[in-house]
Amino acid sequence: MSIEIPVTLAEGAVLPRYQSADAAGMDLCSTIDFSLEPLERMLVPTGLRMEIPRGYEGQVRPRSGLALKYGISMVNAPGTIDSDYRGEIGVLLVNLGQNRVEFKAGERVAQLVISPVIQVELKQVDSLSETERGAGGFGSTGKN
Repeated sequence: MSIEIPVTLAEGAVLPRYQSADAAGMDLCSTIDFSLEPLERMLVPTGLRMEIPRGYEGQVRPRSGLALKYGISMVNAPGTIDSDYRGEIGVLLVNLGQNRVEFKAGERVAQLVISPVIQVELKQVDSLSETERGAGGFGSTGKN
């Protein structure tokens, strides 16, 4: 399935694209040269604005290669882009590694996934149904 999404690009911005036929995410690229010191975070501009259709959202996700090789991730992963947002998409990167990492304009910094959204109607009740798990969380189902 494919949907067409209108976009605008600032000068120097790279149009996101899929890197393989079955890729879920398109790569987002930086429009600037920058570096990140260990534990430093930065809002990285992409120069991309888009008109996501109603009933969909954009999810900005970290790139696994940057995380593995350099400790680069996102502070708010995944970042959500609502369908009514028309501003520039920024990527909030953080360096969790031990070394300074340099980026050049045009380099891939994150992935963008477009997904359907289902809005729900919450109904307040007096109690919830019982399950075997119950209220157990945060590792309650085992270490592995």
